[in-house]
Amino acid sequence: MATVADAVALFVAHGSRRPSDTRTSIPLALLSPRMDSVQLGSTGTRVSEIAFGTWRFGRTDDTGTQEIGRERALELLDAYADAGGQYIDTADMYGNGLAEEWIGEWLETRDRDQFVIASKVYWPTRNDPNGRGLGRKHLRWSLDAICDRLGTDYVDVLYTHRWDDDTPAAEVMRTLDGFVDDGRVHYLGSSTFDPNAWRVAKANELARREGYEPFTVAQPRYNLVDREIVGNYLDMCDHYDLAVCPWSPLAGGFLTGKYDRESAVPAETRAAGDDEFADRYFTEKNFQLLDVVRDVAAELDTTPVAVSLAWLRRQGSVPIIGARTTDQLEENLDAATVSLSDDQFERLTTAGSEE
Repeated sequence: MATVADAVALFVAHGSRRPSDTRTSIPLALLSPRMDSVQLGSTGTRVSEIAFGTWRFGRTDDTGTQEIGRERALELLDAYADAGGQYIDTADMYGNGLAEEWIGEWLETRDRDQFVIASKVYWPTRNDPNGRGLGRKHLRWSLDAICDRLGTDYVDVLYTHRWDDDTPAAEVMRTLDGFVDDGRVHYLGSSTFDPNAWRVAKANELARREGYEPFTVAQPRYNLVDREIVGNYLDMCDHYDLAVCPWSPLAGGFLTGKYDRESAVPAETRAAGDDEFADRYFTEKNFQLLDVVRDVAAELDTTPVAVSLAWLRRQGSVPIIGARTTDQLEENLDAATVSLSDDQFERLTTAGSEE
C-alpha cells in the first residue's frame, strides 16, 4: 500500500515540468480522497461524485476583467484534484478557448489517464459560415482544436452544447459515432438550456437503429429551484439510462444562502446589477424553499450549499460545481460528506415542487 512517504518521494522526484511553476504532482491513488467515485450512467467509467466546472476560466466581464485568471484556475484544479476529484467539465467556448488551454497546461504535471475530461461543441469559435453548429465540418474541426488545446489525443465525454436544428440528426450522430470509433471520444453527451427530451430520444433511437454510439450523458440545468426537467426529461434519462450531470446546481448562487428577504443584495454578487437574476430567483416561493434548506443545514451542522448539492446527489446526479475561490470549492466539496435522511429529502423536494 502506498504511504505518505511514497507520496513525498514522488513529490520530490517528479517536481514540475515548467521551471516557473512550483506546483507538484501526486498520483490520485496516493491521496486520501474526500469524494467517492460513482458509475457514469450506463457507461463502464467511474467519476467523482462531484464534477468541477470551468466555465468561469478566462471569462471576462464588461470591463474586460477575467473572472478567473490562469493562476487561480491552476490553484482551483490543484485543490479539486487534491480532494480526490477527477471529473473536469469544460467547453471549447469557455474563455474563448483559454479554459481548455489552462486545463491542458495543468495536465502536463498530471497523469492524464487518471482524469475524466468532458468538453462541448456547438457555439461559434471562429468567424466563418461553418464556424458553429453540429455540422460534420464544424464538429471535426472543433474536436481537433479541443484536443490541441487540452494537449491530449482524446476526450472522455463530448457534449453537444446545444441542439442544431439546421443539421440532420443522422449527420450529427454518424459524425459523433466516428469519433468514438477512432478512439478520440469515449462517450457522447447532450447539454441543454431548455429541456429537449424528444430530440435526445430521437437521436438515440436513430443511433439504435443504425448501430451508432448513443448519448449516454445528459447535462441539463437542475437544482432545488430550477426543476423544469422534472417529468419528461428526467423520465427520458431514466429510460435510456443516461447519467445526469446538472449545471447550475446552486441556482446561480441563490442556494448558497447569501441572499435573504430583508437585507440588501451583497455587493459583488451575481444579483448585484443583474435584474434578470433577481426577477427569476427573488420570489417568496423561492425564499420559502431557502428557509427549508437553511433548516436542514442547521440540523446537519452544515451549509445550505452542502444540503443543495446533497439533494442532487441523493437522486444519483453528478452536480457540476463552478467555484470562484478555493474556499468556495472547499465548501462545495463538503457536500460529499453530507447524507440526507428520508424526511429531510422529502421536505426539500416538497418545498420546491409546483403546487
